[in-house]
Amino acid sequence: MASGEREAAVAIEVDRNLCEANGLCVAAVPEVFELDSDEELVIHEAAVDTVSAERIKVAVASCPRYALRVTG
Repeated sequence: MASGEREAAVAIEVDRNLCEANGLCVAAVPEVFELDSDEELVIHEAAVDTVSAERIKVAVASCPRYALRVTG
């Protein structure tokens, strides 16, 4: 990527039927992923653009239930 160019934005989807709140995504990218007080996954969409797409893909791949998907 040339200097000054931004990576393409990514979008993240969660399948709430599969998510067990294991928190591996939270550990990998806490700026984007968070577990709320009910242990529901929260995705901070505004923070997605501030984190590299590669870090997000690693976090998504760390999900043992395959509940996360990169769509962008």
